[in-house]
Amino acid sequence: MPGFFSWIAGFFTKATPAVTPQGQLHDSEETIQAPPPPENTRSLRVLLEENLFCWLLDAAPSKLYATTSPANPMLEELNSRLKNNKMRELPRQPMTLPMLIQALSDESGDRKKLSRIILEDPALTDQLLHVANSPYFRTGEHTIESVDQAVFVLGMDGIRKVIAAALVRPMIAPRNSREALFSKRTWRWGLTCARATEFIAMLDGADASAHFTVGLLPALSYITLHRELHKIWKEQHADSEPDTALIYEALTRYQWSTSRLIAHEWGLPTRYRAFLRQAERPEPGQHLTALTDGILLGSREVLRHANQRNLPEEDLQKALHLTPDQLRQARTILKAALSESAGA
Repeated sequence: MPGFFSWIAGFFTKATPAVTPQGQLHDSEETIQAPPPPENTRSLRVLLEENLFCWLLDAAPSKLYATTSPANPMLEELNSRLKNNKMRELPRQPMTLPMLIQALSDESGDRKKLSRIILEDPALTDQLLHVANSPYFRTGEHTIESVDQAVFVLGMDGIRKVIAAALVRPMIAPRNSREALFSKRTWRWGLTCARATEFIAMLDGADASAHFTVGLLPALSYITLHRELHKIWKEQHADSEPDTALIYEALTRYQWSTSRLIAHEWGLPTRYRAFLRQAERPEPGQHLTALTDGILLGSREVLRHANQRNLPEEDLQKALHLTPDQLRQARTILKAALSESAGA
C-alpha cells in the first residue's frame, strides 16, 4: 500500500528521474523499511522524509536505517495492540471535544453557544483567558475576565488554535527529559501541518475546522506510538532504550492506522475518518487532498524554520496545487504560527 511520499513522487519525476520507493513518510503497516539508496539516486521526497525524522528524533541519517527485522517482536506486539485496540498510551477523548467540533463548524458562528461549551471545561477556560490577556491579543489596559470577551477578542480562528492546544496539551506533556524534545518537536510539526491543511481546505471551500482537527492526528499518532513502543520495550529491557531505527520503523509503519484508531476512539465524525482514508489510499488519478498537501507543506516549512535541509522552493511549487500567491499566503501564516510556538 503506497505511503504519503510515494503518492507525490510523480510530481518530481522530471526534476529527479531516479525515484526510489524506500522510506516513505506515513507508510501503512505493510511497508517494510529498506536501507537508503546511494546519495546521488535519492529522490527529493525521500530526503524530505529523512530530514523530518532526523529532526524529530534528533538523530543522524545513518541511525534511521539500521537493520530492523520485519518480524521484530516489539513491532509484532505493537501491531497486535493496534489491531486488538489494546494500546495503553492511546489519548483519551477530551470531554468537550464533540460539542466544540460542532460549534466551530457551525457557519452561523454562534459565539454564545461556544462560550457556554468552553465554560464547562475549567482548564480550557483558564487557557482561553490566559491567551486573550497576552500582549499579542490584549490591546488595552483592561483585563479580559469573561469567556464572552475572550471569544470576541480572539475570533473563531484564534479560538480554534487555543482549543486545540488546550485540549491536547495534557496528552503531549513529556514523561521524562528524553521524551521532551521529541514531543515538543512533533507537536510543533503537527500544529504546522494542521494550519497548512486548514488553509488549503479553506481555499478549496471545504470545512477548515474539520481539516485542522484531522491535521493534528498524525502528530498525536507519532507521540502515541513513541510512548507505546517505549512501554513495550521496558517490559523486556528495563535498563535500556529502543534504538532510533526501531522507533523510526514503528512510526512510519503504523502512523495511519494509529491516526484512524484515535479518530475512532474520539468519536470524530465519519467525514473526518474519510479524510484520513483519502490521504492514505488515494484513488487512481485522484488529486492530492488538503491533508496530503498540508502535511507536505507543513513538513517543509517546519524544517525550514528549524534551519534543517528541506524541499527546494521550485519543487515545492510543483508538488502543491497552489498558485504562487496562495503559497506565499500559506507560508506567511505558517511563519507567524511557528514564531508564536517557538516563543511559547
